[in-house]
Amino acid sequence: MIEIRKAIADDQEAIWLIIKEVIATGDTYCFAPNSSRETMLAYWCGSDKHTYVAVVDGNVAGTFILKDNQVDLGSHIANASYMVSSGHEGRGIGHQLGTYSIQEAQRLGYRALQFNIVVKSNERAVRLWKKLGFAIIGEIPEAFNHAQRGYTNAYIMYRKL
Repeated sequence: MIEIRKAIADDQEAIWLIIKEVIATGDTYCFAPNSSRETMLAYWCGSDKHTYVAVVDGNVAGTFILKDNQVDLGSHIANASYMVSSGHEGRGIGHQLGTYSIQEAQRLGYRALQFNIVVKSNERAVRLWKKLGFAIIGEIPEAFNHAQRGYTNAYIMYRKL
């Protein structure tokens, strides 16, 4: 069973281990693979974010954040990021985090959810977001410097809440 809840300070080490693992490959996130623990936790758990974790059998298996996509007059649209540990991939945790984040964004008063950079070659994520009702509303040429493929395109994906 998966429990999704707000992250607490005691979750930070587990969140860091997931972030470190996910960004190490340089194929899905803009963060440098050698980003420090301090930098990443300051970003992921910053006061401008709503940070959540997915807990499976007492262990943090995934995490996501919600935040304003833009400041002030653009703050009614949320932005989100998601990560699942490799040891828990393929169990539907990403789908559950996505579903939960949509409901949570609505509860927080957001009117839409937008992803500013979904790497086009991350086909698994693109399929998931489409399944959850997101549409590709734009494609940015060479927006991401993929560790193996070099410069590759990225999508902007959007879902009205």
